[in-house]
Amino acid sequence: MDEPDSLDAVERAHLVDPRDTSHRIGRWGPAADLAPLVRRYWVPTWSVPAGQAAEQQVLQYPVCLVVVADSYARFYGVQPGLSRTTLRGDGWAVGVMLQPAAGALLTGGSVAPWTGRHAPLADALSATAPSHDVDALVSGVREDMAPAPTDPGRQRAATDRVGAFLRRYLPVDEEGLLVNAVVAAVEEDPDVRRVSQLCERFATTERTLQRLTRRRLGLSPKWLVQRRRLHEAAERLREHRTPLADLAADLGYADESHLSRDFRRVTGMTPGAFAARFSPADARDGARG
Repeated sequence: MDEPDSLDAVERAHLVDPRDTSHRIGRWGPAADLAPLVRRYWVPTWSVPAGQAAEQQVLQYPVCLVVVADSYARFYGVQPGLSRTTLRGDGWAVGVMLQPAAGALLTGGSVAPWTGRHAPLADALSATAPSHDVDALVSGVREDMAPAPTDPGRQRAATDRVGAFLRRYLPVDEEGLLVNAVVAAVEEDPDVRRVSQLCERFATTERTLQRLTRRRLGLSPKWLVQRRRLHEAAERLREHRTPLADLAADLGYADESHLSRDFRRVTGMTPGAFAARFSPADARDGARG
């Protein structure tokens, strides 16, 4: 299983508690031809002691998800707040982080109605894929994974199977390529702090950009910028690199109270409480506990 050596773009979004050892996640990219449609596969496996639960909290990226597990197969729209998943017992899932363009291609229409929602995969894809094809995908993934969910070879076989299914949605349309580029500009350029900068970069009006992101993402351009800032805040708070006032200034907030308010509103934690999870003293306390 691929284990990243340092914080990667997916881990920025995962507000993991370092004391939580209940799960492992393999992450890898798609075949080159699928790159406009698929960002990343991720395959978590977990084992939570009887009577206990492990809640996973994620600041989701502006993309839809496909997840096949042993007991469900679902399509997820973007969760605008904090995504929470509670793990119990032993289990696994095969997940696909789609590209921004992909949600509308899979569902056959605007993804705005899917914001904050999920549905059985066959229902979500009913306009674009025969139900027997979706059923065959789900049963095939379960056959790949069931004998040995932690085996990297079986995990790769399962994600290869999902990739083969998704090729029916290629090539990505021009509007889809545009929304991919818009999201990449926000996520990769920390100097993008205002929607007007995006409009200038892509030679479009704010209204046109809003219509594009609403149709393809179910979100506003302003949300994209705000979410990117929270991802960066979480990463830097983990690493204890920057005083909070300096971090707020770096991210374009008026002051640290505005950053604290945004961070707490979305995550339910203050920046200080989140950073404390990753302090050496906290790690020692967790190890003793």
